[in-house]
Amino acid sequence: MEYVSAGESHGPALTAIVTGVPAGLSISEKNINSDLARRQGGYGRGGRQKIEKDRVQVLSGVRFGKTLGSPVCLSIKNDDWENWTDRMAVFGDEPTDLVREVTPRPGHADLLGVLKNDQTDCRNILERSSARETAIRVAASGIAREFLADVGVEVYSCRFHRRRRYDRGRPYARCG
Repeated sequence: MEYVSAGESHGPALTAIVTGVPAGLSISEKNINSDLARRQGGYGRGGRQKIEKDRVQVLSGVRFGKTLGSPVCLSIKNDDWENWTDRMAVFGDEPTDLVREVTPRPGHADLLGVLKNDQTDCRNILERSSARETAIRVAASGIAREFLADVGVEVYSCRFHRRRRYDRGRPYARCG
């Protein structure tokens, strides 16, 4: 299985096409949305998590909850798009008051992307190298999770953090 994603952080939607999905696999929109809700439950620096309520929409490749054997197309609407329609327009002229992002963010892919793609506005890169873009990755991985469950593999995850005091001699919290 492979996926390719498209879309910008402040564009109309994030999309993914998942290929190599076998026919007859049960897909649960509820399970994928549950994974998306877990993603949003973390801590973030910005207010974006309060604006967006991620819900996947399956556009193709699934009928009556079963995959068809063709690529599966997923989409997540960006609710904040309404505030960015002029700044992130697909067509038309740039607004006269457009302020270019010229300073790459430390620790992000901005500088590398600007140099690689010969861009003068970091916004063209940072829209794809943002935490927001991970939402569609989570949705695409939900298809893989359904496949693994179908063959008897369960996927779990938890966070570990160091404690100042040891809990009965264990330096890490237990995954429950």
